[in-house]
Parts: sequence; C-alpha cells; structure tokens
Amino acid sequence: MGTYNYNDTTLYNLRMLYEQMGYKRFKMSKFEEYDLYLEYKKFLSTENIITFTDLHGKLFALKPDITLSIAKNAKPGEAQKLYYKENVYRASRETKEYKEITQLGLEYIGDIDAYTLGEVVLLAARSLKAVSTDYVLDISHMGFVSALLDTTQLSDSRKEKLIGFLGKKDTHELLSSCEHYGVEPETAQRIAMLSEIYGDFESTYPRIRELVVTPAMADAAEELKALYDFLKASGEGEHINLDFSIVNDMSYYNGVIYRGYVESVPCSVLSGGRYDNLLKKLGKDCQAIGFAVYVDILELYAKYEKEYDVDVLLCYDKGVSPIKISEKAAEYTSQGKTVKVLNSIPEGLKYKQLVAIKEGV
Repeated sequence: MGTYNYNDTTLYNLRMLYEQMGYKRFKMSKFEEYDLYLEYKKFLSTENIITFTDLHGKLFALKPDITLSIAKNAKPGEAQKLYYKENVYRASRETKEYKEITQLGLEYIGDIDAYTLGEVVLLAARSLKAVSTDYVLDISHMGFVSALLDTTQLSDSRKEKLIGFLGKKDTHELLSSCEHYGVEPETAQRIAMLSEIYGDFESTYPRIRELVVTPAMADAAEELKALYDFLKASGEGEHINLDFSIVNDMSYYNGVIYRGYVESVPCSVLSGGRYDNLLKKLGKDCQAIGFAVYVDILELYAKYEKEYDVDVLLCYDKGVSPIKISEKAAEYTSQGKTVKVLNSIPEGLKYKQLVAIKEGV
C-alpha cells in the first residue's frame, strides 16, 4: 500500500521539480478572446465556457484551459520549456458546478527528440510519485492507432467513431461498426485486439509488435520501446503500463499520450501527450508535448484521506519563551510533520500528537 500525501506543500514541491529541470513559469491573464476556444473547442476537456462581453462589445472567456493559450503564443524555432500554476474556470468533473480550479501543468514546445520525450514523461511519472508512492502511468501512442486505422481507408469521421469505441473498450460495437463500414475482417480483428491490450509494459509490448503491419506502426512501436527503456533506466519501469484504450482526437494528438493514477483515487489525476497537430492548426511549425495535473481531483480525495488536521499540536503556556517555542516547532517540521502552534487546545481540532511546552520545563 502506498501513501497518499497530497497537502499544502505538494504544489510547491511539483513546481520545484519542474524548475530544477529548467522549466520556467508561464503566466497569463484570466481572460482570453472567446474565438480561440470556440475554434478549438474539441481540444478542450470541457464544453462549458464562461463568457462575457467587455465594454467595447468584444466577447471574452474566463480561461478554461492553459495549454491552448501557450500553444497560441508559441514561437517557432525557439525551444520553450514552460510550466504553469494558474486558475481556470470550468465545471468540476465531480460536482458539475462551475468552479475556480487550480491547474498545474508542464509544456515543452520545440523539436522533440528521444531525450525530450523521455524527460517530459519522466516528469509526469515523478509528479505522480510526489502525490503517492503507489502510482501508475498508462501509456499509449496515437501514431500507432492512427496508422492502423489508416489501413481501413475510412473517412476521418468513421475513424473517430472507431476511436470512441476503442476508448470504451467496447469490442462488440467496434467489430460491428467495422463490419458495417466494410473493413476487412483481419484488420477489424487487429483493431479489436488493440482495445484489449493492457498491462505492464514488458509483458504487453510483444503483443503490440504482433499487430504491426505498416512502417508507421513499426516506428511508433519502436518509439514506445525506447521511451520505456529510458523510464526504466530512470527507475520508473515498474510503474509503466501499456493501455491502448487511451486515445484522443487524431486531429490534435499524434504521438505518445498518457494518463496517471494514484492509490485511493478512482480516476486519472494526470493526463498529457504529444500534440503537434494542434500547433499546425495554429499555423506554428513546431512540435509540442506536455501534461496537466488535476489539482481539483487531488484536493477532493485529500479530504477523504485526511484523518487528522495536523500531525503535531504544539500547545504552550503564555510565559514560555518565543524562541523556545520556535525551536520546538522546527524540531517537528524538520521531520516532515505538520505543526500547529497554539496556546490553547481548540475544540474539534484533530491531531496525531499533542506536545505541551510549559514554562520552566
């Protein structure tokens, strides 16, 4: 069993993790022109956008997403390593009510080679590790999926329908639709087999190799293997799974995509991937990859996990030296414990340990 330890310092620790690897903080306005979100609505994780008209009659939106704004401001030819901690405005996935939600994420925009890909995905894995010692990062590859679907000669709209069934692991509808669309039975079986692949990388990867029928699929499979070797060498191998039910919009995503999970939370708390196609739609000749951490989900389940309000309640007599109180508090915080210093015990406060500091003791 792992330890779910999301708390007030987790976001700070994640920011330090990114800054140690040379990522600079990106800041933006609360507002963005609504046209940007309207044109690229399919890229967003929410369809509900809060809009307003400014004093000049122009329609703006309270930003529901950061990645789209970063992509819009990308400068081709210049590698950009960015992270953000911003508030976005959207309906909560849990409560369905509009909320101001803290969003934390990381983006790399520029030429992406094997190291860059590995670095970003490694930081995704280590972001999960900062929350729980029991975590898993599920990885897929839209290039592999797209290349397999290209062999069907179907229209993009029909391919997207098949991708929808693949994401739901709905083999019955997948095969039924393939038959209806006239897809060759052997190809239909390959697509169906893809929906059933899930598990630790080393045991599932040979099954991926068996499905390869085009050079593009072979290239995607080799990229996955090289990425896994990088992550394994970095100590993350046992936390990596293959899951080809992880799919996304082909018109935006084109390479490795992934989702992260931690113990005690029944849904993903991190997602990301390579989205070169979005940059192309924005007229940017560059590549991009990143991920977002779902802070609202982490905060919600931290409430469920939290048995105590504080590790140590430090209660002191009024005559005790402030220096002595401070030294005692530092003794516990240096051990990684949370400390609340008060001169009386409040009603209802839950603490693991009570430490009394008395005058003259």
